[in-house]
Amino acid sequence: MIIRPRPHWIRLLFVRRGSLLHQIAGQLIFIFTLSCLVVAAHGQLFTWKITLNSSAFSLMGVAIAIFLGFRINASYDRYWEARKQWGSVLVESRNLARQSLTLLAPSHDARPFVLGLIGFAATMRNQLRGLPNTAQTQGLFSESLTSQITSARSAPTLVLLWLGRWLQECRAKQALEPALAHKMEVSLDGLSLALGSCERIANTPLPFTYSVILHRSAYLYCGLLPFGLVDTIGLMTPLVVTIVSYTFFALESLSDEIEEPFGLAANDLALDAMVAGIDASLREMLGEVRRQHPNRMQTSYSLKSQASKKFTGQ
Repeated sequence: MIIRPRPHWIRLLFVRRGSLLHQIAGQLIFIFTLSCLVVAAHGQLFTWKITLNSSAFSLMGVAIAIFLGFRINASYDRYWEARKQWGSVLVESRNLARQSLTLLAPSHDARPFVLGLIGFAATMRNQLRGLPNTAQTQGLFSESLTSQITSARSAPTLVLLWLGRWLQECRAKQALEPALAHKMEVSLDGLSLALGSCERIANTPLPFTYSVILHRSAYLYCGLLPFGLVDTIGLMTPLVVTIVSYTFFALESLSDEIEEPFGLAANDLALDAMVAGIDASLREMLGEVRRQHPNRMQTSYSLKSQASKKFTGQ
């Protein structure tokens, strides 16, 4: 996901990253070439002079703008809903980590549970992106749980099941009161709801008909536009038509991109950064501090002090 400070308005006119030009360059070149041919032929198709005026394009433009606006709104609703669900994963994970560190008996180690919460976020990202279930989960699960989720169809669900059983063991050992365990179960339900909502978004794309109708309408409008402008603005027709086409094609490309917010495109959700944020936040609650290796881009964690251990109930 592109996250950068807004540049000066002059630089914003010429910035390439985020402009989608690399994705629609072929379409713009096609429309520009077509416009040049129309100008060279003076708006004639063989021996037939195509006469179009601004009235026809005004009606077509309004219809396409309404449909394009609907397509953009529908795609952005999916994008924003996915972002809210990942926000709830962060909130519920912090709540569960805090509760496990403060509500459990001091003699009970809450570290495996907190690492399991980090592992849930990682496996949820892996499932939404079609990555291996155990990608970037080293050191978060026990060997038995790792072997279970390696070939599982829904690894995050198994992680949630393990977290629930961990709470069950705490109740059995009288390390957690039943009322407090019920409260933590509600947060686990929140994680399950976020997972199901993201799966719904990923597995239910917008109807293909929307893309087909919008794509054909945009091409039809931009392909006919040179015939309506050639008698009015002459040699400037290719430039004006290309600018108008850029607006239609860029918005169409953007709507296709954010329709599936869990991908790896530049404008998709930054799931890796979100998982890293959850990891850093929960490890900090465990009393660990990030240390950057001087000779390689790796990060390790160490306990701050014995006092920090005692505070976190470890």
